[in-house]
Amino acid sequence: MKKLTQTQEKLFHAINTDSKPAEWRDWKWQLRHSIKDIDTFEELLGIEFDPDERENVEKTLTKFPMSITPYYLSLIDIDDMENDPIYKQAFPAISELILGKDEHADPLAEDKDSPVPGITHRYPDRVLFLVSNVCSMYCRHCTRKRRVGDEDYIPKREIIQQGLDYIRNTPQIRDVLLSGGDPFLLSNEYLDWILLELDQIEHIEVVRIGTRTPAVLPYRITDELVDMLKRHHPLWINTHFNHPREITASSRLALKKLADAGIPLGNQSVLLAGVNDCPRIMRALVHKLVANRVRPYYLYQCDLSEGLAHFRTPVGKGIEIMESLIGHTSGFSVPTYVIDAPGGGGKIPVMPNYLISWSTNKVILRNFEGVITTYQEPDSYEKSFCDRKCAKCNLQLKLADADEYKSVGIGKLLADYDKTISLTPADNERHQRREDD
Repeated sequence: MKKLTQTQEKLFHAINTDSKPAEWRDWKWQLRHSIKDIDTFEELLGIEFDPDERENVEKTLTKFPMSITPYYLSLIDIDDMENDPIYKQAFPAISELILGKDEHADPLAEDKDSPVPGITHRYPDRVLFLVSNVCSMYCRHCTRKRRVGDEDYIPKREIIQQGLDYIRNTPQIRDVLLSGGDPFLLSNEYLDWILLELDQIEHIEVVRIGTRTPAVLPYRITDELVDMLKRHHPLWINTHFNHPREITASSRLALKKLADAGIPLGNQSVLLAGVNDCPRIMRALVHKLVANRVRPYYLYQCDLSEGLAHFRTPVGKGIEIMESLIGHTSGFSVPTYVIDAPGGGGKIPVMPNYLISWSTNKVILRNFEGVITTYQEPDSYEKSFCDRKCAKCNLQLKLADADEYKSVGIGKLLADYDKTISLTPADNERHQRREDD
């Protein structure tokens, strides 16, 4: 295990002189010593805000609290704090109190699409399940600022059970996304119970967990947590890294543990002004992610939540970043740029336009270099007419797994899927006697 950095050692001793250095990597120690006030922030970093700036921060804290893990605090570059992406995501700004006319506490209408506490059912076959209001850090760009930080609590089993009952009684749901807060701020036992309950619902095919802990509290990814998660496949985990500097030796180890456990990893970034609104930064981020077996999943346009106006960029900036990725790096390194539609319309992909024009028999396309080309449509295409009478359709609609039944002879005995243990000639006298008896 690598030694603590000089900054981390300095912070550790400043926080608690009675502790042993190993406690720095104890996620519960990190939570107990989270920085929640300006005095502690100044003391630990050895800085001092001027009176006006301090007053502005105090005003912001009355509406939007602060909580920063010592680990994440240790990543701040105090020599260039004004431009530091870690600082901007963690420390309150007076800009958060500027509320625009188009901003809302619940811009995605998650509460309106909530049939029971904790459940948002927006898409036909999947639900969002908010199982915690607790986060390891209060991100300044959080779309759920109305929930997280205002009231830290873990829903009791009775509340979680209402969500489980809704999922159990709604058979079209095949996919459940656990979010919050952060599900990994639950105890291993509590999260294990939730996952076990979901495992036992026959129509649930996959469970996903959204977590920021690999970026802001990587020590939460313990061997015990990973061993528990491995019992609940198929399980997918989406992380939340916004800047290459968030990918440290500690976060790499956390991601390695999850990937080695056979858990597919994705990443959801938010496009933030002054943090990552740069093609060079985003390219470095996606390259670091895939090098750590994390596939870039979404790049979000910043939501219209209260107090986020200073983080929002024009959509054109997102398009510019996508232009810098598509064709310039591996396809699996390119996230989907989306706007989560205000009012609860769901995620809408917003991508550069590569289809220039089309006619009845050809389409005109351009590539990432600006090369313009044509694609010839088929001269003869007879579509399958769909009258919704599937039993008479000419397409093969046997959608279940194909049976592996082709092997014969010795191949049949070698096949793991076939239970046959011997091949017997049809005129075998011994077997004939069995039939006669």
